[in-house]
Amino acid sequence: MLPTENRLRRREDFAAAVRRGRRAGRPLLVVHLHSNSSSSDPHEAGGDVPPARAGFVVSKAVGGAVVRNRVKRRLRHLVRERLTALPPGSLVVVRALPGAGEAGHDELVRDLDAAFRRLLGRPPS
Repeated sequence: MLPTENRLRRREDFAAAVRRGRRAGRPLLVVHLHSNSSSSDPHEAGGDVPPARAGFVVSKAVGGAVVRNRVKRRLRHLVRERLTALPPGSLVVVRALPGAGEAGHDELVRDLDAAFRRLLGRPPS
């Protein structure tokens, strides 16, 4: 499970990541990343850097409720391990595509890492 400070909850945050962020599509998922580098300067006096936050979109096209929840759990676990590689204050939305329901763990890892490599320009740590 993602810590509370790393969860994307508000509709406006999802919309900002999807509309204003960069997108990397893979066969099993699409990752949207919006970096809020201009919103706060970490060297500013008294300025706290907000943590990276992530949200997930898994539609009924992926499968039934059990399949959708399993995909969400897997994606949450994978993204939690990669949050430190994201710029502080960034918003990430991971949208699962219909093939993600039948995909194995290794396939999700491969697609997620490839999407982050494309968006960040470096391998996730």
